[in-house]
Amino acid sequence: MPAMVSILISEKNKKTLKKSGNFDEVEISNGSGFIVDKSGVVLTNRHILSDQTADYSVIANDGEKFKAEIIARDPINDIAILKIANSHEKESRFPIVKLGDSNKIELGENVIAFGNALGIFKNTVSAGIVSGLDRHISAKINLRAEAQKMRGLIQTDAAINPGNSGGPLVNIKGEVIGINSVMLYGAENIGLAIPINIVKKDLEDLKKHGHIRRPLLGVRYLILNEDLKENFNLSSNHGALIINENGNRPGIVPKSPAESAGLKEKDIILEINNEKITSEKTIEDFLEDFSAGDILRLKILRAKKEFEINVALAERK
Repeated sequence: MPAMVSILISEKNKKTLKKSGNFDEVEISNGSGFIVDKSGVVLTNRHILSDQTADYSVIANDGEKFKAEIIARDPINDIAILKIANSHEKESRFPIVKLGDSNKIELGENVIAFGNALGIFKNTVSAGIVSGLDRHISAKINLRAEAQKMRGLIQTDAAINPGNSGGPLVNIKGEVIGINSVMLYGAENIGLAIPINIVKKDLEDLKKHGHIRRPLLGVRYLILNEDLKENFNLSSNHGALIINENGNRPGIVPKSPAESAGLKEKDIILEINNEKITSEKTIEDFLEDFSAGDILRLKILRAKKEFEINVALAERK
């Protein structure tokens, strides 16, 4: 609990400029976060920090308020990293949490969710169990954004309410195993959290490269199964069919590694590094284990002929 923070999102009230010559800050939203490094590094959700023009502050557990700056947003996952401004002056007093290993989570184990529910009820704790693993959904980080796929999520029945987003999901040992991210409207006791091992990778990138590096292959695709094989009259019931999206987004991203390697729409990527692509392990799942610059060996099916190519992953901008 001492490492928990509230995140305040504010914008300048232009109406006050005419009266006083200065802007007043108006709070427009809030969320939760937690400190993971004594230098003042705070983890939270990207959707909380989606307003590019807003100002951000954090309120520590003791009530002290600090200015904060965004130092990284994950381009794929709902993760963002803040840094408390001038934190070197307070470095010795920031409490931090211990990060666990989300690969060791077991179905049914006890968990606790921390956060500031509804932005009103500070230091809210809710208990539950791990109800499901490796959940996949599509969600929007805001009303104007396109829906994005969220993969590998932890499902819990511990209450996750608006305002709880960005807070830690903790195991019985007090180790953070996830970041509370999503609640499903219209459902009871279904909350979803991002596994902490994904976050660890972002923190490592930040230390090594100064920013989060995510690999890019550059294809839009449809995961095949037996029904789709019959509907499209294809010769494979597994793999990723490269296809344009909604008729206006090409299956091959221009100037991407996929284009450079000669991939084409209607190609089917059958395997990556000799492992089949399936609904249980999609291209995105494979890419989680690789970095920009890594070379993948792809098995391709084109017009009923199979061949293999090497593709060097680029960095997603």
